[in-house]
Amino acid sequence: MHWIYLLAAGCFEIGFASTMKLTEGYTKPVPTTLFIVCTILSFTFLERATATIPIGTAYAVWTGIGAIGAVIVGIAFYGEPATLWRIFFLSTLVMSVVGLKLVSQH
Repeated sequence: MHWIYLLAAGCFEIGFASTMKLTEGYTKPVPTTLFIVCTILSFTFLERATATIPIGTAYAVWTGIGAIGAVIVGIAFYGEPATLWRIFFLSTLVMSVVGLKLVSQH
């Protein structure tokens, strides 16, 4: 169950990273509210995940999910480049996150 909490935390991290750009300096109410809600939920689920998952593993996976998701959102919605090297390094990040899950005791 704690890995599901960690996955949820990572998804909400993608949400707050993605909506941060839309807040325009926190002047837009709807994106700012979404940013705040996603931030609170992300940290809440991360805290629950760390009840059994070691903090180093949980934090690395949480930030990895957020980074991977933010790059994908940036490419899909913000017109960021999808170069060979970006995709290559994104793939290595995915492999690292999966590897941490596979070697984790919990």
